[in-house]
Amino acid sequence: MPEIIELSPSSRWVELRTTEEDWKNADPGRLGTLLSHLHMIRAFEETVIELAMEGLVHGPAHSSIGQEGGAAGSIVPLTAADQVNGSHRGHHQFLSKALAYVAPNGLDPKAELSAEVHTLLQRTLAEIMGLAQGFCRGRGGSMHLRWEEAGALGTNAIVGGGVPLAAGAAWAHKHAGTDAVAVTYFGDGAVNIGSVLETMNLAAAWKLPLCFFIENNLYAVSTHVEEATAEPRLSARGQAFNIPSWKVDGMDPLAVNLAMEEALRHMRAGKGPTIIEADVYRYFHQNGGFPGSAFGYRPKEEEQAWRERDPLDALGNRMMARGLITAEEIAALRQRIQASMNQAVAALTEPDPEGKRGGKRIRPELWPSPDFRDVGIRGDLSELDGARTEEQASFQGRMEEGKFIDAVADVMARRMETDDGVVVLGEDVHRLKGGTNGATRGLKDRFPERVLGTPISENAFAGLGGGLAMDGRFRPVVEFMYPDFMWVAADQVFNQIGKARHMFGGDINVPLVLRTKVAMGSGYGSQHLMDPVGIFATSPGWRIVAPSTPFDYIGLMNTALKLNDPVLVIEHIDLYASNGLVPADDLDYQIPFGKAAVRRAGESVTVLTYLSMVAHSLEAVERLGVDAEVIDLRWLDRASLDWDTIGASIRKTNNVLIVEQGAQGTSYGAWLSDEIQRRYFDWLDQPVQRVTGGEASPSISKVLERAAHARTEEVVEGLEEILRGQGLGGSHG
Repeated sequence: MPEIIELSPSSRWVELRTTEEDWKNADPGRLGTLLSHLHMIRAFEETVIELAMEGLVHGPAHSSIGQEGGAAGSIVPLTAADQVNGSHRGHHQFLSKALAYVAPNGLDPKAELSAEVHTLLQRTLAEIMGLAQGFCRGRGGSMHLRWEEAGALGTNAIVGGGVPLAAGAAWAHKHAGTDAVAVTYFGDGAVNIGSVLETMNLAAAWKLPLCFFIENNLYAVSTHVEEATAEPRLSARGQAFNIPSWKVDGMDPLAVNLAMEEALRHMRAGKGPTIIEADVYRYFHQNGGFPGSAFGYRPKEEEQAWRERDPLDALGNRMMARGLITAEEIAALRQRIQASMNQAVAALTEPDPEGKRGGKRIRPELWPSPDFRDVGIRGDLSELDGARTEEQASFQGRMEEGKFIDAVADVMARRMETDDGVVVLGEDVHRLKGGTNGATRGLKDRFPERVLGTPISENAFAGLGGGLAMDGRFRPVVEFMYPDFMWVAADQVFNQIGKARHMFGGDINVPLVLRTKVAMGSGYGSQHLMDPVGIFATSPGWRIVAPSTPFDYIGLMNTALKLNDPVLVIEHIDLYASNGLVPADDLDYQIPFGKAAVRRAGESVTVLTYLSMVAHSLEAVERLGVDAEVIDLRWLDRASLDWDTIGASIRKTNNVLIVEQGAQGTSYGAWLSDEIQRRYFDWLDQPVQRVTGGEASPSISKVLERAAHARTEEVVEGLEEILRGQGLGGSHG
């Protein structure tokens, strides 16, 4: 018989319940503030549902009625420096954090509401209705509520999507040397999502002051928690990551409050993350004003049992039992808040002249202007004002021969030396003498606290980088070892980082650099070798740079690290070992923003290309003897392309060949050729021609891999096609 040794978890996991002693000793001011928050949230949510049922809320209205105790109980103990984010059902958390900001000394349930509270309620309601005076100027609506000054980092429509971002905020607090914490709210539907579990692991490994607050309301839309997991006590997840965890009755605001106070002591002491699971219940369906029983997935008896444990009544009765408030005073509190909500509705609506929508319509002058549609997708570039820019051909300093990969490492070292906010993170960036290619050589030794080797958790560390960027104190440089790995983190890359500025109103900065390399020809097969540019170019919010020389790499990385937008810096493995001229003692210049480089002047065809295909294009041109103009695009995204240089060349040559190495399906040239033909159709003598790889991803076989991507020979074929379109054949001098 084998010897069996029972194992026990390393971290504490407890259920916390309040006692009569707790209620007796609870601070009256704290209880009054909790009661005020609960009633404020309830009246607000009732108004939202009423407006939604009248058709005055466009899109969903995920109410938190019934779940107020979890939000208020956990947020009232926080300080102004602490930050929160949440999920699509996040009105209650946003309001509670905002109320704590406008009333930092608490709220007296017997007092009149302040002007600041009235304004908060109206602006929040305006945002949910999609109006310009909202916190996100109407762009966020019900699911994207952000007020940075109040510490509300943003609610999130992707289930679990905001959790990695909160880890970035927590890392920023820890690295800044404060005792501030971050709290990320999500539900039972999110607790099994990879980004949540990855972030739990990362936060525990790095001892981040992050509270994972699970609102277990039993249903992910209509799927019961016991259908989704064999362990419905969701705080048990903490045992796998050595995170101390508390399970509480979320209908008891004091129990939540006490659990959060214990969690805060743990986190502020530098001991790492915590988990709080609050059992709550949403009284209505996932969206709208009907109960879940109306849709057949919840029994009415269950709904009634939870309503009998209403957190507003539970707290009010306890306070009345202690003589802290009367029933009449609670009724008066509710009336004051309802009056404020009526006032907000009156300010935002007017009688409908056609008598529709319950007799009301939104005041037309309050809508955002349609001209605001694309404003704030990216920044205004004012951060580049006064920058010193250089081009290799006109550089006046001393130059020397250097390797491309050394330029990559050297410029990052220089920026980390001059800017304490630059943080490098990714898999193995701290080992192997600079990662798998030497791109981070020497950085860990010089900047040990700002070079973070991550677990293989792309969602977690990409999102953590996004949270760092939005924090405002840091400029993260996130490395993905291969571009294909970014699709593991696609939610963070595209839904979160790329959309954040625009989604939250257009005026927040997201200064993040994402580095990766195209590795075609290295034999790593279908899941490592893609060129991601085509997909990034059609995804809003990202800027893209593609350096083809060491000199350009230094300048383009410097520009990327100055921009307040997310920037994809795309590299190529073939270039790492190449040599080129670099400044002997100057790593501080920038390449001019949005400026392409003409690598060869010509009259007969415009060749547009980037990365390693610049050299292949030049070689093909010389091999054929074609009088081609070869343009190294350098800046590839829609907003940064050098249309002046491109247009001048097309008007001269009247023929275009776009050259890239990657697969047809994710081709950058597909978008670019469409745009060129729209802009310059009258100047073209033939359709835009393209050189790409094959349809399939590169295979492991050396022969099949070579057949799948473009090099010099394919450019030659593309040029010959151009010549045939001009009525010429063979070589052309």
